[in-house]
Amino acid sequence: MDLADLPPADHSRWAVPLRPAAPLVAALALWAYAVVHTDTSQLGDFGLVGALPAAFWIALALLTAGFWVCVRDPLRANRWSLAYTVGLIVMERATQALVYPTPLYSWAWKHDAVIEHLLTAGGLQRGDQLGDMAVYDQWPGFFAAQAALVRLTGVENAAMYMAWWPLVSSLLLLAPLLLIYRTFTQDRRLIWTAVWLFCVANWVGQDYFSPQSLALALYLGVIAIVLRRGRRLGRGRSRQALWTVLLIPLITAIVISHQLTPVMLVAALGGLCLTRRYRDWTLLITLLLVFLAWNLTASLPFLREAVPEMVSSFGDVSHNLETGYGSTPTGTGPVIVSWVSRLLSASVLLLALIGVLRRRVLRHRARPLLVLGSVPLVMLVANDYGSEMIFRVLLFMLPGACFFAAAALLPDVRPLAAEPGGHGAPQSVTGMRAVLPGVALLALTAAFVPSYSGKDRLSYFPPQEVALVRQVFDRAPEGSLVVAAHRNYPLAYASYWNVRHYWFLDDAKSHVEDILKDPAATLARDMATVEPPGRAYFLLTQGQIANSEMNGMLTGEQLRSIEKSVAASPLFEQVGRNSAGVIYELKRTAGTDSSTGRTP
Repeated sequence: MDLADLPPADHSRWAVPLRPAAPLVAALALWAYAVVHTDTSQLGDFGLVGALPAAFWIALALLTAGFWVCVRDPLRANRWSLAYTVGLIVMERATQALVYPTPLYSWAWKHDAVIEHLLTAGGLQRGDQLGDMAVYDQWPGFFAAQAALVRLTGVENAAMYMAWWPLVSSLLLLAPLLLIYRTFTQDRRLIWTAVWLFCVANWVGQDYFSPQSLALALYLGVIAIVLRRGRRLGRGRSRQALWTVLLIPLITAIVISHQLTPVMLVAALGGLCLTRRYRDWTLLITLLLVFLAWNLTASLPFLREAVPEMVSSFGDVSHNLETGYGSTPTGTGPVIVSWVSRLLSASVLLLALIGVLRRRVLRHRARPLLVLGSVPLVMLVANDYGSEMIFRVLLFMLPGACFFAAAALLPDVRPLAAEPGGHGAPQSVTGMRAVLPGVALLALTAAFVPSYSGKDRLSYFPPQEVALVRQVFDRAPEGSLVVAAHRNYPLAYASYWNVRHYWFLDDAKSHVEDILKDPAATLARDMATVEPPGRAYFLLTQGQIANSEMNGMLTGEQLRSIEKSVAASPLFEQVGRNSAGVIYELKRTAGTDSSTGRTP
């Protein structure tokens, strides 16, 4: 056969499907290279941002550009937008799990301690036994689920997988978000851009190993079902009652897992009841009944003590917006990171406002999303939620805000647009109308990194710090006391059911000043009340120093001077030290005055 007689090869059929994959594959390859070459042994004031190589930023820019080109193409299938979005979530949430050998966040370690207690003791203790740990006993849903997962998988403890929880919890949000946005538009550009913006704007860190992360996914699931069901007119009462019954397990899981999310859900469903199309009093009343039943029984001991403070803070918006002592960014890095995160949130909310004002048809059609994005603001009047209310309000505003922010970025939006290639499908836009929104999207995506991981210097605990703290609890008898500057260290709540903890930076400023004046004697006096066989330990780690410095409490020099005073005192002896910190034990001497901690 003469090869010249063969028809020319048709490569176009391969070029079309492979073209959108090229930026995605290249971005993930560059990201993998960046992860391998990231050195986290010496984190500075900019956290992980200062340790990431240039390849990471190139990968992020390439991924964002590929997504923007792909999502604007009316002929491109949804699977490519999904692939790019999952790629973004992986780059955002898996990087820390890969570059750090230990899990982040002292609060995640705290939650691991609660699960460990649940596994070993078979149950949690009551509020009068645990003080500030009572909240976990009275909202145990998340911890019971995790304890069951530990037993099911056979892992040693939850710490074996909790570093990957931000990735898992973020992926769990994709399905309900897509359902919510598809309720109000068939324009896939608007849907996927809104999802991308949500991933970028959700920097506040509530995706870590916590009840809030799971409760948020359940919250969005309930909202998605309510909105999708409300779109169908002519439903009978029997069908409405059936859906209410089916939603009860989700509602119950939210109520028994977290304190704030049920309140946000009540506000959201109440706001939706103000719109005629989504009015469902049966579901709202059911939620209130479940909420009250739990709060008047299982969580009553905690609420009995907390309600007076809630009442006193109600209506005090200025106080509820305060971040509190020890939450003031200090130093060049923390200040810049703080401003970047603020600008990121402000930019998304400003874009949302522009989208609401510019898209009249969309504003009318997606009014429930406008309601859902507004009702969380009511919570600023109610309580400060441990100086975190402003962050939680932002978190619950994002699903609605990101939808309208996406509408502002896109040159034209057709809420009823058909599927790609169909009648009424949006046409591809070129020129500056496509470039400028793409640049804005890239800037917002890049701003996520410092906002999310710019404080990793205080969130990351190296293996040496974990080993040092573990040494304390391995040797501490029941009834012992561990004194530290701050709770920002791993395993800070280990053995909390039989070992007491005291963090003096949480105390009144006057007492902190007393410690600075005479560290060894003051700390010995604080620690001398421990009864045998318990022992008293003073622990200082690099995580405590980083948190104190970066949040405007004591400087590293002041904390090290406290440690030097303890080291020079005959009342203490050093029992452990490595590159991450030091442990001292209060000596037991026959002549020690237990009321003063001094030797006569």
